[in-house]
Amino acid sequence: MYLNHFGLTELPFGITPDTSFAYSVQYHQEALNTLLLALNEGEGFVKISGEVGTGKTLLCRRLLQTLDDGWVTAYLPNPNLAPDTLFLALAEELGITDASGLDQYHLVRRIGRVLLAYAEDNKRVVVCIDEAQAMPVETLEALRLLSNLETEKRKLLQIALFGQPELDAKLHRPEARQLLQRIAFHYRLDGLKKGEIGNYVAHRLRVAGYRGEGLFTPAALRALYRASGGTPRLINILAHKSLLSVFGEGRQTATVRHVRLARRDTDGARRVGWLWG
Repeated sequence: MYLNHFGLTELPFGITPDTSFAYSVQYHQEALNTLLLALNEGEGFVKISGEVGTGKTLLCRRLLQTLDDGWVTAYLPNPNLAPDTLFLALAEELGITDASGLDQYHLVRRIGRVLLAYAEDNKRVVVCIDEAQAMPVETLEALRLLSNLETEKRKLLQIALFGQPELDAKLHRPEARQLLQRIAFHYRLDGLKKGEIGNYVAHRLRVAGYRGEGLFTPAALRALYRASGGTPRLINILAHKSLLSVFGEGRQTATVRHVRLARRDTDGARRVGWLWG
């Protein structure tokens, strides 16, 4: 690979969400602030939606890292489950070891007792559900019923939903309207702005150990933005492929030509155009 060639200690443009590479662009920080505000307000549901590759999973992981010891967290990365199975997955996340074999009624009661014990210990509980657009409508409804667990003072369980725009469409179905009405806070993730891409790329290179300057020319950065539409995952894929081309040629600087070659080999990328050279 090209690590030694550019003086890197690790790959700077991986697509696996890694909080050590997190760069707080405006929309990402606003989304995190929305999550923290909703949880501190004690709202039952908060929703984050965004297109593929805009950083929802990374945001979820940042949230889990940000919460202090006063929080008990559960993370469900694949919620395409029937209601009973979702409750079993939640029970497992909460450390409940005797949930197997319980019917839904007794399973919910068992979860409720554990949540109440956490509340009595001044602990708050949040479950983060990634890829929430995959949840069947009946499971969303079951989740709403689970959120009814509360004391006279507050909810015993708060739920953060992270999903693609299909989640918004699903929540606007008539059978999901009761859950939709309970989502007091929501935020829609967009891509990076044009003026942010240079700092984003430089930040990831710096974290990966790069200590030089100008690895991507200004025109190449503009081409990266044009080809990716500002979507972080596409930026990473295109930047990685561009560096592969630079390395293959034995050069040290990525130009528009390298970004253009990367774009041709990347599904979903936009045409760069000659004007971006």
